[in-house]
Amino acid sequence: MPDNAAQSESRELPASIAIPPVRGEMVRLRPATVEDLDRMDVIDAYPGASGITGKDRVAERAAVHAWVRRSVAWSKGEAPAESGVGDPEARRTIAWSIITESDHDGDGEIDAAESDNVIGMIFLIDIDGWARSARIQVILGQDYRGRGYSRDIMPRVMTYGFAPEPAGLGMHRIWVAVPEQNTRSVSVYQSLGFMPSGRSRDALWNAAQNRYQDLIVMDTLVDEFDPIRSLDAFGMHVIEDNPGVKEAMAAREHSIAIQQGALAESGTAGGDMAAPAPVAADVDSSSAGKVSGDDAQHDEPEAGKDGAVSAGAASDDEGSNWPYAQGKSKTSKGAWWRTLGRGRKRNNGK
Repeated sequence: MPDNAAQSESRELPASIAIPPVRGEMVRLRPATVEDLDRMDVIDAYPGASGITGKDRVAERAAVHAWVRRSVAWSKGEAPAESGVGDPEARRTIAWSIITESDHDGDGEIDAAESDNVIGMIFLIDIDGWARSARIQVILGQDYRGRGYSRDIMPRVMTYGFAPEPAGLGMHRIWVAVPEQNTRSVSVYQSLGFMPSGRSRDALWNAAQNRYQDLIVMDTLVDEFDPIRSLDAFGMHVIEDNPGVKEAMAAREHSIAIQQGALAESGTAGGDMAAPAPVAADVDSSSAGKVSGDDAQHDEPEAGKDGAVSAGAASDDEGSNWPYAQGKSKTSKGAWWRTLGRGRKRNNGK
């Protein structure tokens, strides 16, 4: 078989997928069902779409319905056309419903009893097996925004997306699209490892302000994403039995070993060398559940009121040994994600 044919075959997405549950500290994820679409209406999941995602309410709701049906179809092993919303590029979607079984607002009742505990959904959209790329998006009910839920789940879904098959999807790139007016989201996405990669001018219509706005594209790559730092940036912690976590941790330890070996060789050749930075802390259950007060507004997480990332771990790069995730200084401006993508060596063989 020719090399290019073998490569094409290896990049085909599986005909069916078992969508794994994912556990967070505040909420849990289960595969979304068609029945959950009515629950999204109950929690009023689509207000303000024009100013936040660039779609109007009707279009946003229609997109969510298509994503969930595509996800269900893939889990059943149906071809894209069999879901009723075919895709000539054979891209796939995974949809999870966000479930809470707690009384986070202290009113004495489970927060989302009226919607069978569904408070929103999170998606990996346009999963492209050939390019190993996917887009992530979160949609929360209007009353469940700003409570830290999306900050709990986004890094965990990204870890699954980047983890090698069969533990994860084996993605190379995960990206987001942010309307320009949603400026505070940029800082939070950066703290997850995303970096701005492009801008589409006047790509969106903002009906509330009666004007066009640009769409900012941000992405992160598999060798840039730090599954520990991205959680720590929001005061969240690793849950080791989640899908893809063991593989991500193994890759992280391998990267640390390579880096420390290189430092040791440099130290032998060049005399005294500074000791390698300490490894970022892993699981710390003593502070589990610590979250900033601000969170996702509809499908885009927000930073604090001043636009800054709200956790100390994202304010400097001390303690990180992840590739592309550390600068040489340890100042308050040296956030670990600020060096992402700079001077990276392209590996065109993957």
